[in-house]
Amino acid sequence: MSRIGKMPIAIPAGVTVDIAENNKVTVKGPKGTLERVMVPEMEIKKDGEVITVSRPNDLKRMKALHGLTRTLLNNMVTGVTNGYEKVLEINGVGYRAQKQGKKLVLSLGYSHPVEMEDPEGIETVLEGQNKITVKGIDKEKVGQYAAEIRDKRRPEPYKGKGIKYADETIRRKVGKTGKK
Repeated sequence: MSRIGKMPIAIPAGVTVDIAENNKVTVKGPKGTLERVMVPEMEIKKDGEVITVSRPNDLKRMKALHGLTRTLLNNMVTGVTNGYEKVLEINGVGYRAQKQGKKLVLSLGYSHPVEMEDPEGIETVLEGQNKITVKGIDKEKVGQYAAEIRDKRRPEPYKGKGIKYADETIRRKVGKTGKK
């Protein structure tokens, strides 16, 4: 049995969960509303303030989808109650970020500034000029947008310049040494 899949999901106060046909799940909470169509084979049941996910048989695909479905539902419930955020740090001389309305303007040592538009339902907040916080209720979208920002200038291993996650450690390399 899937250890993650069989755990029940507690619905906090102020959150409503609707399960329609074809396993279309709608979660409404204080921070917003999330919708997702789950795999139709999985059986999602709501008993009072608890959601349980069960699988029809023990095929390898069903075992894999069991834990996934439960985790996706749990992430939706957590998203509408607490939300998600990722913190990025910009390291490097002259590297900085600015906010212009819904646009994030990055100066990353290129000949031009890099402009990025905030996607729907996602907000970027700047702390100083070198700390970017990506916030939203959809875990997948927050992670994807943070990864796109990081991709504009990944951290390099010699001086550590570039955009990195706040909790990421860069494996540093030793540079060349001159001949004697």
